[in-house]
Amino acid sequence: MANARDILIRPLITEKATDLMKDNKYTFVVPLTANKIEIRQAVEQVFKVKVLDVNTIRVFGKMKRMGKHEGKRPDYKKAIVKLAPGQTIEFFEGL
Repeated sequence: MANARDILIRPLITEKATDLMKDNKYTFVVPLTANKIEIRQAVEQVFKVKVLDVNTIRVFGKMKRMGKHEGKRPDYKKAIVKLAPGQTIEFFEGL
């Protein structure tokens, strides 16, 4: 397994992800090569919580235009992690 901090690239904070936090589900951007077992171990190690379930989604990058030039945004994988009841993750501890 790679370093746990390399598995969890960043938390994904969107309106939809914030609604999932009410159900004790947290969303992270992870490498395309990460599997569910590595994601579970990384979240448990970094945040000291108990993970019940991990769902992963591969998001394909969109084609975008900048004037006459065309480019593609990179593909990424996101993981939705469900925690045990009563446990939370604080993303904004410094604020």
